[in-house]
Amino acid sequence: MKRLSRTLEAPKDLGTEVIGVPEGASLDVDLRMEAVMEGVLVTGDARAPLAGECVRCLEPLEQECEADFQELFSYPDADDRSRFTDTGDDAEDEDDTLSLEGDLFDLEPVLRDAVVLSLPMQPVCREDCPGLCPRCGFRLADDPGHQHDEAADIRWAALEGLAEGIRHGGKDNVNGTAPGADEKQEK
Repeated sequence: MKRLSRTLEAPKDLGTEVIGVPEGASLDVDLRMEAVMEGVLVTGDARAPLAGECVRCLEPLEQECEADFQELFSYPDADDRSRFTDTGDDAEDEDDTLSLEGDLFDLEPVLRDAVVLSLPMQPVCREDCPGLCPRCGFRLADDPGHQHDEAADIRWAALEGLAEGIRHGGKDNVNGTAPGADEKQEK
C-alpha cells in the first residue's frame, strides 16, 4: 500500500453551468493505492474551491467541494486472465475498465466524475435565501419588506389606464374633452 498527496491544477470545464471548479484552481488530492489481484485499487479524496452563482438570487458565490472516489485500474495483461472467467459481457466490460499503462494511470476521468457528482444541484448563497421578486426582479435579501401594489385583473387593465389619465388631468377618449367640461358648458 502506498499513500500519496498532490496539489494539481484543475482542468477546464470541471463543473456544471451553474457552479464548478475554476480552471487552474488548486485541486488537493490524497490517494491510497493498493495492489490487488486484478490491478491497483486507488482510493482517495479531492478538495477544491468552487465558484458559481446562487440559483435563487443569481449572486456570485464561493464554496468548497470535497469528493471521495475509488477505482480499480487493471493490469495490462488482465484481459488474458479474464478469458478464463468469461462472463459474456466483453463489450461492456472493456468500456468500463480503466487500465494501467506501465506504472501510470490516468486519474482525470475518475476525478472529473467524482467532483462533478459531488457538486450541489441547486447551489444557494445561504440556506434561507429568499431569491428575487417574481414581479420586478428585485433581490429580496436587500429589502425583506419589498412589496408591490395589489395586481389588477388583466381584463380591467385598459380601463385602469384610462382612469389614471383622467385623474392626472388628461382628456378622455370618447369626445376629446377634459373631464367635467360638459357640465361647465351646460351652465
